[in-house]
Amino acid sequence: MASSSLTSMLATAVLVAGASMAAVAAPKVPVVATDHGPVRGTTVGPMQAFLGIPYAAAPTGELRWRPPQPHPGWDGVRDASAFAPHCPQAASPYGIASTTEDCLFLNVFTPEKTNSGQPHLLPVMFWIHGGGLVVGQSDDYDPTRLVAKGVIVVTINYRIGELGFLAHPALSAESAQGVSGNYGLLDQQAALRWVQRNIRRFGGDAGNVTIFGESAGGLSTHSQLVSPLAAGLFHKAIVESGAYTLTQPSLAAAQAIGTAYATAAGCTSQTAACLRSLSVSQVLAAQTAATMDPTVEGFVMPRSVGTALASGQFNRVPVIEGSNHDEWRLFVAQAEKATGTPLTAAGYIPAIQATLLVPAAVAAFIGTVLYPLASYPSPSVALGAIGTDAVFACNARVSARSLSAYVPTFQYEFNDPNAPMLYFAPPISFPTGAYHASELAYLFDLSQTPVPSLPFTPGQQQLSAAMVGYWAQFARTGDPNSADAPNWPQYGAASDLFQSLRPPTPATSAGFSADHKCAIWSPTNP
Repeated sequence: MASSSLTSMLATAVLVAGASMAAVAAPKVPVVATDHGPVRGTTVGPMQAFLGIPYAAAPTGELRWRPPQPHPGWDGVRDASAFAPHCPQAASPYGIASTTEDCLFLNVFTPEKTNSGQPHLLPVMFWIHGGGLVVGQSDDYDPTRLVAKGVIVVTINYRIGELGFLAHPALSAESAQGVSGNYGLLDQQAALRWVQRNIRRFGGDAGNVTIFGESAGGLSTHSQLVSPLAAGLFHKAIVESGAYTLTQPSLAAAQAIGTAYATAAGCTSQTAACLRSLSVSQVLAAQTAATMDPTVEGFVMPRSVGTALASGQFNRVPVIEGSNHDEWRLFVAQAEKATGTPLTAAGYIPAIQATLLVPAAVAAFIGTVLYPLASYPSPSVALGAIGTDAVFACNARVSARSLSAYVPTFQYEFNDPNAPMLYFAPPISFPTGAYHASELAYLFDLSQTPVPSLPFTPGQQQLSAAMVGYWAQFARTGDPNSADAPNWPQYGAASDLFQSLRPPTPATSAGFSADHKCAIWSPTNP
């Protein structure tokens, strides 16, 4: 009997111990209360992830082409363990097709113990995805490496394409301000206001928010710097390859484009009712622009980015401004993949004309005098240099020079000549170098790129660690410098120094203007 009792006790003890061990092993499922209702996230490695949280009402029906409206909220605990749909777009190497207008969702990534006894609030990094304002989605960007540095990362969807940026007289007539367009920028601001209201509950500091984005996300970051409606919603900014357009169209010009779009879409009546009756597929089918642009309409955007930065009429916060050494090689590779043929010497001058939209004589001068083929290993590399210098590099330098007159500014150039190509599979006939968007893999784990990333070399791993450290430290303090990486001086027009992000070790460099022929492309800022 005693033996039977002991056996029973041991069995019970084993069951209790097993249950305790299972409880320890099972990840805690976090629940956080937001102002629209509680959300239950998930634990992903060292992070807690809260995915697919609505930050505004679905912009459907009568809410299409209107500023974002408050979400009605929900009863009970909302499952936030999976990404929600992203905004409508056609399939591309840079985004997955979608026809779902109900897409205004954000994701919050926190260190695992943020919500259980964190002694202080953490800096917040607010990521705006790129894609020309026509493609892209929030769920491509896994911020594990940034979160490991003790920051909270928020990624968002926002309206893109014609659904996000159409300006049209009928839509302006409905507006209290008499304007239209820029709905995607208003979405970004609505998400920033959500952060202000809610991020403390996730362990984040609403008084220390850094907006950052790449390509169109960088243009969006510039636009939020310029927009008076965004004042106070963020405290630092990082612009990655976002200076490619410093002059935005006027409302009149954008509305003319919008009127032509409505006709192409079948709305010859030019009424808002007809536009809203279009299916998402019809909206996308009539959309021909490869990229979109914000509109200078006097409300969201009172002036163009370049004008605002040069005159100091922007939200004055510390800024990192940067570009990649070989930006345009991505688009040369894209053309090669589309045609199946590398760029030839005979096609070089016509390609310059098509790239820069200049007369044939100007293209010939550029291709024979300024960028002669004899100076480059191939026509593709030569065209890549022209597009990089004219569109990205020198505009980034102009932006840094303008910003530095008013706020602490840090310029970088990402320059890994062997950065993995993630968008087009081999073969590509030329080295793609530090192409447009190649720096993203050094900051995020990218989940949706068409070509899987090869393992980094030790030197690339070292560069990635330095970049992640710079970005997180800047979010924390407004200065990227710490004891863990080489010194990065502030940009100043007199010194013209920038940080070259080249493996294995970043280094302060000079000569950016000469390297990219900025005396040609920005003669007022040579």
